[in-house]
Amino acid sequence: MFKATSASNETQASLAWNADMPDEPQLRPEIVSSSDDYAIPLPVWLKNCIDQAPNAIGESCPADSDTLLASAFDLAFRLHKGQFRVSGDPYISHPIAVADLLRDIGASPTVIAAGFLHDVVEDTSITLPELEAYFGSEVRGLVEGVTKLGGIHFTNRTEAQAENLRKMFLAMARDIRVVLVKLADRLHNMRTIEVLQPAKQQRIALETREIYAPLANRLGIGRFKWELEDLAFKLLEPESYKKIQQEVATKRSEREKRLHLTIELLKNRLINAGLNDCNIDGRPKHLFGIWSKMEKQDKEFHEIYDVAALRIIVPNLETCYRALAVVHDTFRPIPGRFKDYIGLPKPNGYQSLHTAVIGRHRPIEVQIRTQEMHQVAEFGIAAHWKYKEGGSPASGNTERFNWLRQLVDWQQEEGSSDHNDYLSSIKEDLFDEEVFVFTPKGDVVGLRKGSTAIDFAYRIHSEIGNHCHGVRINDKLCPLATALNNGDFVEVVTSNTAHPSLDWLNFVATPTARNRIRQWYKVSHRDETIQRGKDLLERDLGRQGFDTLLNSEAMTKVATRCNLKSTDDLLAALGFGAVTLHQILNRLQEEIRLQNMNQVSPETNAKVAQDISDRRDTLSPNKTSTKASPIMGLEGLDYRLGGCCSPLPGEDILGTVALGNHGITIHRQDCINVENIPIARQLTVKWNEKSIQQETKFSAKLRIEVIDRVGVLKDILMRLSDSGINVSDARVQTAYGKPACIDLKVEVKNSNQLTMTINKIRAMADVLDIARTGIN
Repeated sequence: MFKATSASNETQASLAWNADMPDEPQLRPEIVSSSDDYAIPLPVWLKNCIDQAPNAIGESCPADSDTLLASAFDLAFRLHKGQFRVSGDPYISHPIAVADLLRDIGASPTVIAAGFLHDVVEDTSITLPELEAYFGSEVRGLVEGVTKLGGIHFTNRTEAQAENLRKMFLAMARDIRVVLVKLADRLHNMRTIEVLQPAKQQRIALETREIYAPLANRLGIGRFKWELEDLAFKLLEPESYKKIQQEVATKRSEREKRLHLTIELLKNRLINAGLNDCNIDGRPKHLFGIWSKMEKQDKEFHEIYDVAALRIIVPNLETCYRALAVVHDTFRPIPGRFKDYIGLPKPNGYQSLHTAVIGRHRPIEVQIRTQEMHQVAEFGIAAHWKYKEGGSPASGNTERFNWLRQLVDWQQEEGSSDHNDYLSSIKEDLFDEEVFVFTPKGDVVGLRKGSTAIDFAYRIHSEIGNHCHGVRINDKLCPLATALNNGDFVEVVTSNTAHPSLDWLNFVATPTARNRIRQWYKVSHRDETIQRGKDLLERDLGRQGFDTLLNSEAMTKVATRCNLKSTDDLLAALGFGAVTLHQILNRLQEEIRLQNMNQVSPETNAKVAQDISDRRDTLSPNKTSTKASPIMGLEGLDYRLGGCCSPLPGEDILGTVALGNHGITIHRQDCINVENIPIARQLTVKWNEKSIQQETKFSAKLRIEVIDRVGVLKDILMRLSDSGINVSDARVQTAYGKPACIDLKVEVKNSNQLTMTINKIRAMADVLDIARTGIN
């Protein structure tokens, strides 16, 4: 590596890397003789960069590309010195691989430099201002955009995933190049994932298939998309992966022979037509693509005819259509299989002619495109935009990222606190579009198949959807529920007095539209939920003195204890079911008692603690049940599960002892009922998962707000029945012109099963909202 400068030269040396870097002096190192001084394998292009610019390594804000890349690598190498991956490889191997992937797709030197440095802020002592001082604001911005969230506590993995994706999409909105580094980072991690624990492999692979592969597709980076999908497929569906891999390998020689004959025939026909500069090659389909088609079309492997395809690269646009004519003249085209993505490009910029023909005794797919179109198809935004050093992508291309703006807008709205809704919105927006329609200005908008004018309106902007009054499709007024078809011209008619209807939820096809409608309803009907909560509370407390009690300090403190800002928020939460009447009354009684009696005396708390200790000490082994207790720490003691929070296995719990030693109650640790219970009356307990029998079920109560229609309860119960969830109680409250409120008591094994149950119900079109409540 480097040698330190001598003390005699200290005054002449210029300051370079930070003094806190591991095992390095604060002055600039001497010039490197060659790239061989690094004791790790380096890509040829990186060796050339280092050998071309040895004198400049360590300088601030290097100007030329070779110096920038050599300096970025050198800093990453020194900062990650002594760090290793789980596999045991030096950590620097990961940034090198990321930078190499970015170079393969034609990313700019600035982006490649960010690839070298993308983990240094998170994993080393360097700060973002220091990084900016070395490499400028552009590299700093890219590194900051891909740096993972650190030092923030998340209550669950869903929240952590949602927050990390929010940060990434915000960074993408500022500079779309951020996602190039993120995708390269994910691809190399997937290539080396086998060293992780199986459960972690599954989680990362699922996120890759649901988020990162579709994201690569939306950005047009086919080279990343295919490999990410296949790597995730290998982990998530190992048996299917092996089977298809074997099928492809078994038929390879026969397929290659057939392709070779077809290519030779087409070459001769193209030359005879005067098209001498065309290149033809065979293109194998990636394994996940084959499996997806088999699943979607319910076919066996031998029934999928486009396991391999032909790609014809031509010199210019005109030649594309001339080559298509030759293909259709040589082979019989299959009706309905021609797609012109040149005249109507995909939203991600993809352009090509697709056709399917009957080849030599078998159908075959043919793609025709120019070299420039091929670069965009393979490398997406890295090939499509020309970046200026020190600037962002050309502003004229930003309309291609309306879907990204939608994601950023969604996360900034009130409903973004629901992490499940946000994740479903992301996944929906990243899926392959199947319907392409035009705005009145001729812009292309991609939507999920089955989408309607309402889905289109919300894709354009949430306010257009909220004020949608009518729609013209191909200059004809049509019902809002009309399904859109490819090539339709769609014009949304808006009105300031129009607002969403709950009926829209019966026909919209996209989670984005569904979430916007639900959110508008929750905000606009706040007065109704407040009144509903007020009626419930007044019915129990009585009318006399109710208004005084409602505006009292005690009620304000109850709202605060429920993590709500005001009494109105408390009533609204009660009206919907986010808090229960039982919870409010318990807290209200306690607050009034504390106002009158100040608080429980320390002597009483000490006596309760001693009583607990005495009961445990006097419990002899022969009195203990032979059956292990589901709660560790309470062996032989009587206890009950708190109805206020209904704890389930898998959730953090604690025990509390009532005054007078009237038994022990098990609460969730985040239950607001335990906030003011003295420490002396709290017991440290946890679930004994091994002692919980497989058939043991625990009760949980759900409050569901739905569109009031015939059969909605039956649909919910059928979905639960299909999932093996027993419903022990179901009650429905209805009011004319308002949504119905369904209270369900379900029996589940643990918290994970409850979460899956809630997600399944939330995904139903008629469901406006769902919340977990107490049993009592």
